[in-house]
Amino acid sequence: MRSMHAHHATPLPFGEHLRHWRQRRRLSQLELALQAEVSTRHLSCVETGRASPSREMVMRLSERLQVPPRERNALLVAAGFAPMYRERALDDPAMASARAAVQRILDAHEPWPALAMDRHWNLVMHNRLVPLLLQGIAPELLQPPLNVLRLSLHPQGLAPRIHNLPQWREHLLERLRQQIATTGDTGLAELAEELRALPTPDEGDDHHALPGEHLGVLMPFRFETPLGVLNLVSTTTVFGTAVDITLQELALETFFPADEETAERLRALAQMAA
Repeated sequence: MRSMHAHHATPLPFGEHLRHWRQRRRLSQLELALQAEVSTRHLSCVETGRASPSREMVMRLSERLQVPPRERNALLVAAGFAPMYRERALDDPAMASARAAVQRILDAHEPWPALAMDRHWNLVMHNRLVPLLLQGIAPELLQPPLNVLRLSLHPQGLAPRIHNLPQWREHLLERLRQQIATTGDTGLAELAEELRALPTPDEGDDHHALPGEHLGVLMPFRFETPLGVLNLVSTTTVFGTAVDITLQELALETFFPADEETAERLRALAQMAA
């Protein structure tokens, strides 16, 4: 199914947008009509362009279809209404206070590593620990925009150092798959194809699945550094209530030591960054 992110010579009508999201959520017109408390006939007329939806109807359908804010704006514009969610670049002066707040969160996580990524998994902010863990990476992988998934799974990136690489790879690709299913973003779909084409690690003696994995909450992560092996757990935070699309799509990845030896090594690393 084609994505609504593709470029078109003329804007798509609202009905085509609506049909795309209804089919992506695998709902029939009857099922969506029941959930949105409208008649099937009226919904059919909206999809075919014989009827125009009100703004309230657009928002109700978007809610029932769990359309992300970025795509809700597209639905509103296609229906002839102003977009609801603003979108500003993270370096926009108007975002200075929000950017400073995010940086404070990352800095407060020291001496443990923490970073922030945009919707395409590009690194946009980090605390002082992160660059120290990326030493020895191929320079081309560190050129902006630095993609965290590519950096993690590329054979010239962190991949050779990760002890539980098959487990970590599956975790990242599953998160990416869920994100694509939710957003229909073609850029993410292309990234997923690129990552799946990278060499697949053998689950041999050097790669072991680690205990402590809690789907959607915590993921163990063990990798080599100049200071020795770090045993970490990773968790992700998003700003689900943000009204700015850029902030809403921002994800914070924070790492915690899984043992005291790792904690001591990270404290020593933080002293090097001071």
